[in-house]
Amino acid sequence: MRTSDKDKRRGFVPLLGRAALAVFFCTAFLWRCATIMTPTGGPKDTLPPVITLMTPDNFTTNFKDRKIYIEFDEFVQIKDQQKEFFTSPQMKKKPTITLRGRGISVQLRDTLRENTTYALNFGSAICDNNEGNPLYSMRYVFSTGPEIDSMVLSGYTVDAYKADSVSKSFIYFYIADSVPEPKEYDSTLFNYKPQVIARAETNGIFLAQNLKPVPYRVYAFQDTNDNQMYEPSIDKVGFLDSLINPALMPDFSVWYDSLRHYVTADPQVFMRMFTDVAFKRQTLQQSERPARHKAMLYFGAAHPEVTGLRFDSIPAEWVIWDPQTVGRDTVALWFDVPSASLPDTIKGEITYFKHDTVNRLQEVTEPLKLAWRYIESKSEEKEREKLERERKRAEAAGEEWEEPEKPNPFKVNLSTTGDVNPLDNLKLEFDYPLRKLDSAAVQLTYTTEQQPEPRPAEVRFERDTANMRVWRLKSDWQLGGKYELLVPPGAFENIANEQNDSLRGTYTVADPEKFATIRLHVEGKAPDAKYVVQLLNGSNGLLQERRDVTTGDLRFDYVPAGEIRLRVIEDLNGNGRWDSGNLVERRQPERAEMYVNADGESTFATKENWEVELDIDMNELFAPITMESLIEQLEQQEMQRLSKYLDEQQQNRKNRKDDQQGQSSSGMGFGGAMGGLGSMGGSGGMGGALGGFGNSF
Repeated sequence: MRTSDKDKRRGFVPLLGRAALAVFFCTAFLWRCATIMTPTGGPKDTLPPVITLMTPDNFTTNFKDRKIYIEFDEFVQIKDQQKEFFTSPQMKKKPTITLRGRGISVQLRDTLRENTTYALNFGSAICDNNEGNPLYSMRYVFSTGPEIDSMVLSGYTVDAYKADSVSKSFIYFYIADSVPEPKEYDSTLFNYKPQVIARAETNGIFLAQNLKPVPYRVYAFQDTNDNQMYEPSIDKVGFLDSLINPALMPDFSVWYDSLRHYVTADPQVFMRMFTDVAFKRQTLQQSERPARHKAMLYFGAAHPEVTGLRFDSIPAEWVIWDPQTVGRDTVALWFDVPSASLPDTIKGEITYFKHDTVNRLQEVTEPLKLAWRYIESKSEEKEREKLERERKRAEAAGEEWEEPEKPNPFKVNLSTTGDVNPLDNLKLEFDYPLRKLDSAAVQLTYTTEQQPEPRPAEVRFERDTANMRVWRLKSDWQLGGKYELLVPPGAFENIANEQNDSLRGTYTVADPEKFATIRLHVEGKAPDAKYVVQLLNGSNGLLQERRDVTTGDLRFDYVPAGEIRLRVIEDLNGNGRWDSGNLVERRQPERAEMYVNADGESTFATKENWEVELDIDMNELFAPITMESLIEQLEQQEMQRLSKYLDEQQQNRKNRKDDQQGQSSSGMGFGGAMGGLGSMGGSGGMGGALGGFGNSF
């Protein structure tokens, strides 16, 4: 029996071996039924229903019945049955569950397999009728043979990129000999039914019961649509690389979480979940021309291989190819041609690799016909009619009438006031690609406290690598400097022959003392190993990112005060981004880990003018995942969660105390205090915790 100080802190129920779990479950259930009673009168009922009868008995062998009756000590209701209830293994015809008296009647409609252990998992679907208190994790188990399969496996499901636990995932177990060995492609999850199904709790931990002592292939997916069917591109999925025999796995501890009302365990296996992209046939699905100088191509799958693009009336060098998505499946075509030279219909052809009827890529050439017609908007129509009325009134009065100048259609998005972060510079986003950018015409001047007279500043423009319509104005920004920007008319010209009006802006360089600085000392696993380091805020929002990180020092400047975290990606292929996995090809995602220091802290506080130094050893961060290391990691997370919970409880008590003192000072103290005592009495105390314990089985 394995015990430790950690076990005592967390209220562990330590176990040796898997067979002891059945004793643990039954004992807990009997304890619950024998010691906990529904309170009569007094505070609000917070206890779940108590099972008083099961017919046939739970864990019945040689089961031949078609109906199961479960009775409780009070009237119950069934909530979210579609989401909560499932059977292991699956049944083609789902059981029918109806209310009957103080219990539920389960009608089995499917033909049961011989010598098979079945489990009816109710989740939190059974609730008391009055207050809706759920009976968590109720299971009814029976076998059509002489034995109940008794092996157990514990595991942990985690988002491979965010490093957050994935809650309520289904875990499918396939006996290895019952399905073909996936050599080139893995279709197991699509074509076969699992022999055993488990479900993770909200903390990502699962406890798969009623397994056989044989090797299994194990898969997990998050059932977004509550249909117990894996859907690529919608559900997160994960799989184990090797076969798992629960009889050969190390022992583990099981305990009851009285705060979250479920049984949990030390994980024996670890599953990294990712969103797989469903296979899509490559084809040019649609083409359109939403503007005179712009066309759009929409492909059916990512990364189309285009080998040729030709138009009858436009030279190839005047056509700009501009992917709009990361997968490059949506492409904008910009025509750098004078408007008068563009016909209403542009004809041409595109050559690319397209999937044929048997999903083989074949090079094909297809015609393109891109028609554009100016459609007057409602506002433009009203403005035109208004001007026409004004013109007619002027003519009737014998007055000269001149049509007012139309607004300049040139558009640019530029903040004209505010602080300049020297890391971001000034961002300009245009609605069309630029044909001309006259940086020499752009004037940027600055003043400082020491130099009150305006001085010219160097101006440099740099186009964004991800969006050709975005440019950044760079300069050697002076600390404490106040800048004025003047862009004269005509400095910018886009491919639609439109030019800018005069632009002005005033800016102040952000004071670095109002920000924090993060210094990292990185030790790579190898001299040529590359990583992506992401600086996140306390809510995991991306603040800054560094790519191609190797052994050495790294610095993040202008970090806003507050909480920060660090995510590190092991960039195995050196493409500067995290790569997801692929289920069919059995390719695991790249590892992404949240940095944790030696004290188990993953969130760090920063303040203005602070400098934080951290050491990151990639050998430790990306060390092989073992059961021991995973338990230690989850222990740290649990301690942080409990610490946060206790802090919140302490703050709530302080707030209640302040409220009571405030009520007392206004002549209402006695009632407020008595109300607080009443709430404390309704918490259930030890009885509430024990009640949840027994009802988990």
